[in-house]
Amino acid sequence: MIKIFTVDAFTDTPFTGNPAAVCIPDNEISDLLMQKIAFEMNLSETAFLKKRNDGFGLRWFTPESEVELCGHATLAGAHILWQENIIPESHEAVFHTVYKGVLKAVKNGNEITLNFPANNPAVSDGNEILSKALNVNPVNVFVTDNHYLVELSSETELRKVNPDFNLLKTLTKYGTILTCRSANPEFDFVSRFFAPSKGVDEDPVTGSAHCVLAPYWSDKLGRKKLNAFQASERGGKLTVEISGDRVFISGKAVTIIKGEFFPV
Repeated sequence: MIKIFTVDAFTDTPFTGNPAAVCIPDNEISDLLMQKIAFEMNLSETAFLKKRNDGFGLRWFTPESEVELCGHATLAGAHILWQENIIPESHEAVFHTVYKGVLKAVKNGNEITLNFPANNPAVSDGNEILSKALNVNPVNVFVTDNHYLVELSSETELRKVNPDFNLLKTLTKYGTILTCRSANPEFDFVSRFFAPSKGVDEDPVTGSAHCVLAPYWSDKLGRKKLNAFQASERGGKLTVEISGDRVFISGKAVTIIKGEFFPV
């Protein structure tokens, strides 16, 4: 038996933000079963938590593959640990991950703050296939280990982008981040995120992308703490703060479904 939840992350309003599944197996389960469960849940990410003496093992799967880092499913997992009294609300959640070492989360009232590694982008000469797939003329193009970061001139342009996902799948990096300054004074910048080669054409709200966006916009705007909005159909709000080589990403979460999963 596997306890399973769905949580809308980076929102306090049901059916907005980014939905994630959170699975807490009673016993060890195989990678193949984790992948099958993620495929069955058919959400952008399913988080698997396993109790350890020094915290929790944490892995993330899309419907098609395991990923190295996921913010919204980490936030969802921490939310469930506190909601279900698996750990006290006054205790930080400590996660041991395969690719990104130890990640932590703390609860501050009705907000959760994730402690993630900053991922500073490097200037790129641009990419013809990328520009064609997005049908845009970028202001700037940057790259990280797994992402393209494309700055556009306006929020209107950003919201109108309708990518060619088949072309995006041919790129060497799996994630494409679009960003620009926000037209809404409530936010400093807005973004969108695409990862079709991982089975996620457009992700509603992407914590890992903000590990890239936070240092980028902090440098551009000269401030450590910024308010962000991810302009997907569902939409989501985040606060990001740079501290050395870490990014503190804050948001809210709301539980939608709680149940039990009985794999064959």
